[in-house]
Amino acid sequence: MTIQSSKPQDDQSKDSKSSYFNLPALDVSVAFPQATPVSVFPPCTSDFYHFDDLLTPAEQALRLRVRECVEREVAPIMTKYWEKAEFPFQIVPKLGALNIAGGTIKGYGCPGLSVTANAIVTAELARVDASCSTFILVHSSLGMLTISLCGSEIQKQKYLPSLAKLNTIACWGLTEPDYGSDASGLRTTATKVDGGWVLEGQKRWIGNSTFADILIIFAKNKDTNQINGFIVKKNAPGLQATKIENKIGLRMVQNGDILLQKVFVPDEDRLPGVNSFQDTSKVLAVSRVMVAWQPIGITMGVYDMCHRYLLERKQFGAPLAAFQINQQKLVQMLANIQAMFLMGWRLCKLYEAGKMTPGQASLGKSWISLRARETVALGRELLGGNGILSDFLVAKAFGDLEPIYTYEGTYDINTLVTGREITGIASFKPVVKKPQMSRL
Repeated sequence: MTIQSSKPQDDQSKDSKSSYFNLPALDVSVAFPQATPVSVFPPCTSDFYHFDDLLTPAEQALRLRVRECVEREVAPIMTKYWEKAEFPFQIVPKLGALNIAGGTIKGYGCPGLSVTANAIVTAELARVDASCSTFILVHSSLGMLTISLCGSEIQKQKYLPSLAKLNTIACWGLTEPDYGSDASGLRTTATKVDGGWVLEGQKRWIGNSTFADILIIFAKNKDTNQINGFIVKKNAPGLQATKIENKIGLRMVQNGDILLQKVFVPDEDRLPGVNSFQDTSKVLAVSRVMVAWQPIGITMGVYDMCHRYLLERKQFGAPLAAFQINQQKLVQMLANIQAMFLMGWRLCKLYEAGKMTPGQASLGKSWISLRARETVALGRELLGGNGILSDFLVAKAFGDLEPIYTYEGTYDINTLVTGREITGIASFKPVVKKPQMSRL
C-alpha cells in the first residue's frame, strides 16, 4: 500500500537523504543500556521460603534441567515469535530431548513423573515462556493423557511412544463455538457406520490444532446421546483446522477453529474409555492441576525480571530498588508467589494421595490465577514505560496470563465448582421462568 505524503517535494528529498530513515530499530540493549532484556533471562530469585527443599533430589534435578534448556533455547527467540504469532518449531527437538512429554504416564517411552514433578516442569516452562508451557500441556496433559487413561492397549502402543519423543504432536478438541463453560452440551456428533464413525461439527480454541498429527475429538454419539472420544488423523478427508488470529495472549500457541465435515474415523480409533462426559473428568482433574502451575511459573519469571530491573535501572541518582514504594510492590509480588506455590504444591500432594476433590482443583486454579493477575500487574507498574515492551517480559506475561485465567474453567466457573462442593448446591444454571400469558 502506498502512502501519499503531504510534505513539499523539497522536504521529501531531504528526508530521502537522511540517514535515520528506513532503518531497523535499534537493538534494545543499545537503545536502552540501563537494563538487561529478557533474551538474557534473569536468575531465579523467587524461592524466598526455600520451597525447593520440598522437592525430591530427582525433582530438583529435573527442575534445573528444564530451566537451563528454556533459558538457553527459548528466551533468546521468544519475543520475535510472540510478536509474529508464530510457533518456533525448531525448539521441539530440544523439548523432546528433555523427556518430559507424557508427564505422569508410565511406560510406552513416557517419563512416568510424579504429579509434583510434572507441575514443576509446567512452572519452569511458563517461567520463561507461557506459550511453550501451553504447547506441552495440551500435547501431554490433555492429548497423551487421554490416550493413556481412555485408550485401548493397542492405541497406547501405537501412538504414545512417538508422542513421548515429540516426533508427533497431539491436540485436544472439546470446546465448541457455542459451548465453552457448558462443554457437556457440545453439538459435534458421531454417527455409527460400517467399519467406523462419521464426525460432524465444529471445535474452537484448540491449541496445536493447525499442525497436530493427531486430534483427540469429543463428539455426541447419535444413538446413545453420550459423549465419545476419537483419534482423528490430521489428513483425514473433511477435516479442516484454521488458525485463530488477533490474540493478545499466548500468541505463539496456534489455537485453531476445527471444522469436521463427514470425517470418517475407523473403529480402531474410537477411544473405548470415553462413554460419557464424566470420562473427560479423569483427564481434566490432572490438567487443571497443571494449569494452576502455569500462573505460578509466569509470576516467578516476572518477579525475577523485576528484581533484576530494579537493581539495574537508575532514576534520581539511585537504583529503582532503593525507593520504598518499589520495595513494597516487590515484596507483595514475592509474598503472592510463596502462597501460590504452597497451594499448588499441596494440590499435587492431595492428588498423589488420591484425596484431591474437583472443588480443591478448581479453587487452586481460580485463586492462583487471580493472584497471578495481581502480581503481574504490580510488575507492570514497577517497569514504568518499559512495562509495555515484550523485551522486558512483563508485558508479554501480562497478555499471556489472560487466556490462562479463562481456560480450563473460567475464574467464575471454577469458583462455582468449589461452591457446589462446600454447600451441596449447584448454581451453574439459572432458573428460567416461562413468560406468563396475560389474561384478557
